[in-house]
Amino acid sequence: GAASLTVLYSTRVVTPGGVFPAAIHVFNGRVQSVVPSDKPPKNTKVIDYGDLVISPGLVDVHVHLNEPGRAEWEGFDTGTRAAAAGGITTLVDMPLNSFPTTTTAAAFDLKLAASRGKLHVDVAFWGGLVPANAHNESVLTELLGRGVVGLKTFMSPSGIGDFENTARADLEAGLKVLSRYQLPLMAHAELPGDVDPPSVEADPRKYATYLATRPRKWEQDAIEMLTQLATETGAPIHVAHLSDADSLGKVRTARAAGKRITAETCTHYLVFAAEEIPDGDTLYKCAPPIREKENRDRLWKALKDGTLSVVSSDHSPAPPADKLVEEGDFLRAWGGISSLQFSLPATWTKMSKLGMDLVKLADVWSAAPAAVVGLGAKGAIAPGKDADFVVWDPSQDVTVGAPGPAGWAVEHRHPLTPYHGLTLKGRVVATYLRGTKIYAWGADEGVHRHRGAGPYGKPLLRR
Repeated sequence: GAASLTVLYSTRVVTPGGVFPAAIHVFNGRVQSVVPSDKPPKNTKVIDYGDLVISPGLVDVHVHLNEPGRAEWEGFDTGTRAAAAGGITTLVDMPLNSFPTTTTAAAFDLKLAASRGKLHVDVAFWGGLVPANAHNESVLTELLGRGVVGLKTFMSPSGIGDFENTARADLEAGLKVLSRYQLPLMAHAELPGDVDPPSVEADPRKYATYLATRPRKWEQDAIEMLTQLATETGAPIHVAHLSDADSLGKVRTARAAGKRITAETCTHYLVFAAEEIPDGDTLYKCAPPIREKENRDRLWKALKDGTLSVVSSDHSPAPPADKLVEEGDFLRAWGGISSLQFSLPATWTKMSKLGMDLVKLADVWSAAPAAVVGLGAKGAIAPGKDADFVVWDPSQDVTVGAPGPAGWAVEHRHPLTPYHGLTLKGRVVATYLRGTKIYAWGADEGVHRHRGAGPYGKPLLRR
C-alpha cells in the first residue's frame, strides 16, 4: 500500500527498556520511533488503546502446520489464523509432519508453493536433518540456500516414517555444514535407552502408564550429547521442548562455559502436570511427556533465571481419530498437543503470579525466540523493527472454547485441545502485522474479526 504514518498510543508499551506510556510511530510497516509521552500526541491521527498493553507480537519457533500432505491435521490457513487470534505474528513451521518432509530443496519448494495465499501471519521454515541428508553436503547446502532458518532433527523416532532419527555421527556431519552458515540445529532431545515395556496389567488409559515409557534419562542422555557437541564458535544448538527439569543443570553448565546452546520449554509443560491428567484423556499426550508438579515448578524457576530462554507452543494437532479420543489409549494415540492460539494467556496466567513482568514475557516469547532463529526484524518494539504488535488486556479472564464475550472460540482446524474449558488471564484485543491490523476481538458479540482481503502474512526466507 501507499506509505503512510500510523501512530499507536498506550499507557503500557512494552519495550526492551521497560514498560511506559508511549506513542509508537509506524511508517512503511516498521517502527520509526517510540516516543515516551504521558498522553496521546495531538495533531496526528492516533489509535489510542488507553491502558491496554501493547507488546511485541509473539514469535513461536516450534509449530507443526503439516502442509502439504497432511493439511487435514491443520494447514497454513487455519493455523496462521489461529496464530493471529493469539497475538502470534511470526511462527516457524516444522519440517514434519507435512508430506514430503522438508529435507531437500525440492520438498521445500513444494511447501513454499503450498503456503501461497494462505498466510495470515509471517512464517519462516525449519529444514530437516535426517540420516539420508546428513552426510550429503550438496543436499544440505541447497536446502539451506532456500532460506530456512536452520535444521531440526530428532534424536528419537519421530513417529513419521520419512523423518528418521539421527545418530551422533549424523549430528556431527550436519553441524559441520551449519557451522559454515552459523545457523542453528534444533534437536528433539530424547535418546531412547532400555525401558521395560508396560506390563500386561498396565492400564493404557492411565497417563502414568505412558509417562513410564519415556523416562527422564532419555532427555538427560540426549542433552548430555548435545552439550558435548556444542562449541563456543560453531553452529548454535537449540534444545527443543525441554520437559525434564533434571536436565537443566547440563544446559546451565554448558552455557556458563560459553558454549552456544539454548533451550526452550513449552506452554503445556508450564501449565499441566502428570498428576492432574484424567484417565483416557489422550489430548495431553506428547513427547517428551508432561511430567509431575514438582518438575513444573522447577521449569518455571529455570525460565525465571534464564536457563530456559524461550517458550514455544510445539503446536502439533492431529484429527480426532488419530488421538483415539473414544478409547483413550495413551500408548496408541498420536502424540501432540493443540495449543498455538492460547500461548499468550497460557504463559501469562502463572507467570504473572510468580512475579515475572511484561518485559520478561516479551523476552521469552518475542526477543529470545527471534534471536534463536536469526529473525532480526522481529521480536521487539524498537526503531527499525517490523511493526508487529499484540494489543491485550493482561487482567481479563478468557475461557477457552466457551461461547459469548467471556469465551474464546478455537480457530485451529480441530477444536480438540487440553486447554478446552480453562480460564486463563489475558484477552487479545488486536494484532498488528507490519503496521496492518490483521485481527480484532469483537467484544460486543464475542467474535473473531480477521482483516478482509488478506491474508497479510508472508514467507520469511533468509537471504
